[in-house]
Amino acid sequence: MNFLDKMERKIGRFAIPGLIRYVIACYIIGFGLLYFAREMLFLLMLSPAHILEGQVWRLLTWVIVPPDVHPIFVIFLCLLYYRLGMALERTWGTFKFNLYFFSGIIFTILGAFVLFFLARPVAPELALMMSQSIMVMISTNYINLSLFLAFAMIYPDTELYLMLAIPVKIKYLAMVSGGLTLYMFFMAVRDGNIGTQMVIGASLLNFVIFALFTMRNKRIVAKGYSGQRNFKKELKARERRPNQAIHKCSDCGRTDEEHPELEFRYCSKCNGNYEYCQDHLFTHVHKL
Repeated sequence: MNFLDKMERKIGRFAIPGLIRYVIACYIIGFGLLYFAREMLFLLMLSPAHILEGQVWRLLTWVIVPPDVHPIFVIFLCLLYYRLGMALERTWGTFKFNLYFFSGIIFTILGAFVLFFLARPVAPELALMMSQSIMVMISTNYINLSLFLAFAMIYPDTELYLMLAIPVKIKYLAMVSGGLTLYMFFMAVRDGNIGTQMVIGASLLNFVIFALFTMRNKRIVAKGYSGQRNFKKELKARERRPNQAIHKCSDCGRTDEEHPELEFRYCSKCNGNYEYCQDHLFTHVHKL
């Protein structure tokens, strides 16, 4: 995380606040093209062969290709991902959310080109067909899934209402979505469908990296959590002083006495015993 903090200090000013708003706007345009000008949409899709021929705009415009959903669910999809994106940006900060989303895009582009260059020396015609199939398959569908899975890891008990009536915790929906995606991936491996493997693997690589970092940080905190000793001391002290707070955020100053709904954690990256509330645990500047 120190590396990310250094990156944020150097290039964080270029991050786009409210990035998910522009992404949703692109989806709305993409849905319009899908239903009313499908031929124009094909000119915007990601195709390594066409990009190498000079159609470099495809490196950016393929993001406009909307997820494959029924028209009746378009509004619900846009509202859902707007909520998820804004929540992740508030949790991580603008720079880290930008990095997470754009890394999914970059990994997808790199995966498409790797697949194209692997096929071209063996069979140029196959490489062209592969490029065309990639163009049809690729959208931000799995990148959106990576946002959904990341949100579910951070806020597993958040409830979504299926059919606007049935409350279901998001962690269960993430398990189902992730399980189906893994099934599709392994079926593609079994059938030798390299294109599907690339689309799924590259688009979700940012989530895999995020999950590995998250599990690693949890192990570090569990192993070297010196704040636990301080917590026990403070707990005993509070028993003697019942109206005083145990936890206080080192960034905003809020306490568990004033805000019992907040969760507080010690930061293992700060040099010292600094505690933060859930809103600033991932967004504060580490004290070195």
